[in-house]
Formats: sequence, C-alpha cells, structure tokens
Amino acid sequence: MSDTAAGPAPVTRPQSASAATDGPMLAADGTPLKRSLARALRMQKIRALMLIAPLLIFVLVTFIAPIADMLFRSVENQIVQETLPETVVALSDWDATSDTPPSEPVFEALYIDIFLAQEQKLHTRLGTRLNYEQTGASSLFRKSGRRVARFDTDIYTDQITAASPALSEPSAWVQMLDDPATRDALPLTSRTWDRWSAYLLAQDDDPASEDVEDFLFTTLYIDLRNGAQPPDPRLSSLDVSGFETVSLTASFEDVDEDWLDPRMWRTLQIYSPAYTSGYFLNSVDMQKSIDGPEFRPQGQQIYLMLFQRTLIMSLIITVSCILLGYPVAWLLANLPMRTANLLMILVLLPFWTSLLVRTSAWKVMLQQQGVINDVLVWLGLVDDAARLIMINNQLGTIIAMTHILLPFMILPLYSVMQTIPPSYLRAAKSLGATNWTAFWRVYFPQSVPGIGAGSILVFILAIGYYITPEIVGGTTGTFISNRIAYHISTSLNWGLAAALGAILLGVVLLLYWCYDRIVGIDNVKLGG
Repeated sequence: MSDTAAGPAPVTRPQSASAATDGPMLAADGTPLKRSLARALRMQKIRALMLIAPLLIFVLVTFIAPIADMLFRSVENQIVQETLPETVVALSDWDATSDTPPSEPVFEALYIDIFLAQEQKLHTRLGTRLNYEQTGASSLFRKSGRRVARFDTDIYTDQITAASPALSEPSAWVQMLDDPATRDALPLTSRTWDRWSAYLLAQDDDPASEDVEDFLFTTLYIDLRNGAQPPDPRLSSLDVSGFETVSLTASFEDVDEDWLDPRMWRTLQIYSPAYTSGYFLNSVDMQKSIDGPEFRPQGQQIYLMLFQRTLIMSLIITVSCILLGYPVAWLLANLPMRTANLLMILVLLPFWTSLLVRTSAWKVMLQQQGVINDVLVWLGLVDDAARLIMINNQLGTIIAMTHILLPFMILPLYSVMQTIPPSYLRAAKSLGATNWTAFWRVYFPQSVPGIGAGSILVFILAIGYYITPEIVGGTTGTFISNRIAYHISTSLNWGLAAALGAILLGVVLLLYWCYDRIVGIDNVKLGG
C-alpha cells in the first residue's frame, strides 16, 4: 500500500532548532507537511464519495432528475416553433388586435410548414398541443394535413419547368442549392430545401433521386417574385412576373373557414415562443391573451377549487388520524408487551393488504345498500327510505383515506410514547394532580413530537393520493392529484400536468417551511 493510501505520512522530527525555523516542516517523504496532510484529506474525501456514489447516483436518477424534468416540461413549448418555423417568423408582424386574418405571405409560410409537418407526422401533435388553448385546433391541423398535398400549387411547378425544363430533375436542384451565391439569393428556397433534404436523409432516401415536390417550386416562385436574382443560369432568365398564381389563403379557407378566424392566429402567436408561462397560468384558472394574463370564464375554472379542496380534506384527514390514532398509540404504549404486540399486528394488518382491496372494501361497505347502512337501519337509527349517502362524495374519501393512513399516524406516536416514563404520571398524581391534569400538563407535551411526525407523514401522503379519491370520491371527493393523473394518462397534456405537480410540490415545501418556523422540525421525532 502506498503512503498516500495509508494516510498522512509520519512527521520527521526537527534535527535542530535552526532547521525548524529555517524552512517548512517536512513529512517522511520530504514533501511539506501541510501539502501532505491536504493530499491525505483529499484522498479520504474521494474514498468517502466513492462509497456513497451508488446511492447518490440512484437518488439523482430516480428523484432529482424526474423533478428537474417535470419543472422543465412545465414551461417547455418548443413544438410550435419547431413545427412551424416559417409561420412563426411571418406571423410576428401581424397585429393580433385586429379582426382580420394575416396576409397571404403568412399563409404561404403555413403551407410550407404544414406540408413538411404532415410528411413527418408532426401536424397532429401540434394540433393536440394547440387544442389545449384553442378548441378545434386538433381537427383543424389534422384536416389541413390531409388536404395540403392537394393544393393547386402544381401550377407553379408546371410553369417553372416549362420555362426551365432542367429544374424538373432533382439533381439540378442539388447542384443549384450547393452554390453559396444561389443559396444567398434564394433564402426561403434554401431553408425549405435543407429541411426537406434532412427529412429524406433521415428516411434513408437520396434528395438527388427523389421527385421535387410542388411546395419547393412554390418557394422558388416566392423568392423570384420577391426580386431574387440568383446567378444560376437555369434561373437567371426565369421571369415569373407573368405567372398564373394561386391564393393559398383561399386554399386554406376551402379546407376550413376557421383559418380565417383571428383567434386561431392569436393562439399561434401567443404560444410561438419556445418557453411559456401558459401551463402555470392554466393551473390557476388563468390564460394568456394579447392583453396579458387573465382569468378564464367562470365555467372553466376548476384548478383553484381542486387545490383548495385537496388542502382542506388532507387537513381533515390528518386531524381525524390524530383523534383516532392517539388513543390507540397510548394503549399500545401502556399495555403489557404481549397484549401490545397482538394489537400491533392489527395496526400493521392494513400494510399487508392491497390498497386497491381496502379501498374497494370501503366502496362496498359505504354504499346505500352496504353493510353500514344496513346496520343503521337495523338499529333503527336511520329510516330505510332515507339511507345515508356516504360514497362517491367527500365523506367517502375522508373515511377511506383516514382508515388507510391511520397506521402512519399510530406508529410515530407509539414510538414516541414508548420513551415517556410512566413514573412521570405517577409523580404528578402523587403531588395532587388529577388524571386529566397529569395527562394534559405532563404526558401530552412529551407526545407532541410524535404528533408532529405523524401529521407531516399523513398530510404529505394525503395531498398526493389519487387511487382512493378516484374510486370512492365521485365528482366532489377527488383531489388535484386525480386531475394530474388524467392529464398524464388521458388528455396527454403533460405540460399542464407538470405545472400542477410543480405547484403541488411548492405548496408542500411552503407548508413544511411554515411547520418548521412555527413548531420546529427539531421537535419531530420517530422515537428515542
């Protein structure tokens, strides 16, 4: 083993008083003692880091990375910019406050973008994304993707190839757009050709052997119409001023009149940046508009109510667990060990039963023809015609979740109560305290750390539960977590789900901070 691996080298004794004062103290290998100690300490830290590296990597991959990805998805909005790059640029000059649709150049850019998007099957994804903000966008893009290849833009193909037959060959386009001077003169054609070539190469196709599509001839016509003067001899004599034209605005109108609706274009313009606050605004029942953030119509507001309901019901469930769990924990801590172990098995029994089975059992027991209602009717406490409605509402969620989360309150309380010496109560009573006074003034304050630990555990678990509210909550007993699950698995609006999750994470961290400031996290104990 090397000296470095064995730790700091032994210190040489100074040969004389003058040697100690003339230079730095040296280690056995002749290096300065300070450097040797620093190197040994550094090696110890590296070894310690290597020991915890597997756990650190596991935490980073399974905990930190998903949270970071969730936060990124909550603001990421690159699909509009990546799918409609020409349209986004052309639309930037459009006045969103006007009541008229954009001009013909914007529709020309839209034609190019949608043609390429439908080839890559991206237009449906874009339509789905915009449908979150503007109802009808999904069907509009899907319909346009099917029709865009049948637009009458072949009129440009026919006229250009008639004037310059060489341009009907794909190899001529490859040669033409390999020339930097021609590329500079034909910016739109060059950009569109690059996108088209990249797509063909990704499909293992050769751009020099594939037919030149009509939309490329359209871009060439647009560049030449705008006054481009490319040096290529196949284009220098091409005069498009007398060409017959086709209106792409009218072509899109034939597909769907919604393309002339300024609201659709406003949505495109508002959500064209790569990053957006729109998901977070939607999470608090707001939306982006040309005048800035504004609240959604009253009938579309749902998330603030769900956040409020989730917090209130989680608080009620936590208090219910304290009220039910405290006496049970006290019994467990004060009964003889043999009896306490038997009761502990009953407490732990829910952990050995499937969550779905337990929730389904409550579904059966709480219904109007269920066991509880039957017992109440048999006892005469409830009339048979007026059975209680205890399922598919908030009451059902509170009862089922209190039962499911009760062990998470009992176990911390039991651990703390076991450490409270019984002699304290006996001493208080011997000094004249009543049973209640001895409990409230002596026993209860010592059990508060257990209440704190159980409350944090139950509240944080409750705020994120979604299986139980989904099964027994109906329409009024669901939590915000149910809405997050809906957007992840059904509507596929992952951005909104990520924003809702980020807000929920922020609320939990804020409550944790408040708890630490008011109660003190040092007072939370799980025993000992």
